[in-house]
Amino acid sequence: MVPRAVVRRLTDQHRQPGFRLGYATNPHGWSRRVEIGDTAFVEQREFRDFEGHLTAIREASTDEGRLELIVRRPAVDDRETLEEAMLDTSDGLVGDGWASRGSRATHDGSADLEAQLTLISTRVLQAIEPDRLRWPLAGDQLYVDFNLSQASLPAGSRLMIGSAIIQVSETPHTGCAKFSARFGSDALRWINSPIGRAHRMRGLNARILEGGTIRTGDVIRRLPARD
Repeated sequence: MVPRAVVRRLTDQHRQPGFRLGYATNPHGWSRRVEIGDTAFVEQREFRDFEGHLTAIREASTDEGRLELIVRRPAVDDRETLEEAMLDTSDGLVGDGWASRGSRATHDGSADLEAQLTLISTRVLQAIEPDRLRWPLAGDQLYVDFNLSQASLPAGSRLMIGSAIIQVSETPHTGCAKFSARFGSDALRWINSPIGRAHRMRGLNARILEGGTIRTGDVIRRLPARD
């Protein structure tokens, strides 16, 4: 289990209203912790045309990719980036708040196993937010350079990351008002457009089939379909 990190705040010049960033140490290396409020300030940009990024997104590998970033969410609007994490079939990403938050999608309000993990493409994030330090604001746990399109990864597809195996869920992952507030309304419209949904630009939901250790830089590999 990766222990909770102890945070040392950066100076005010590295912060912006509603966005607090700190560096933390743990036995597995350096990590960052970001805390944001529901009203986190994001400078609204003029309308941006993202179509020029489609080629790069489409050219992402469909067989092997790379795990670029691991983000743990111990509390609402709280982010910790890790070099190493454990995936558990019951707890999800260990130390993440997924299990304790529960879900409105289940009849008893318990956590939704089909949404244990969310993955998002770093190529999409690069298009809408060039500042990598702000990527954790997306709220996903695994940030990958990999083709997440529905054509490449239909529901039921299995992926190996480190020593863990996960499975793509049918439950769609869609953008919301928080995503718009943090990255702009034009970005939200783009990822929720028909082409954005086809490429899962907002990312995908997954459940953990086999627990294991994952590390930044690990290969993410599509496994053969089961008979």
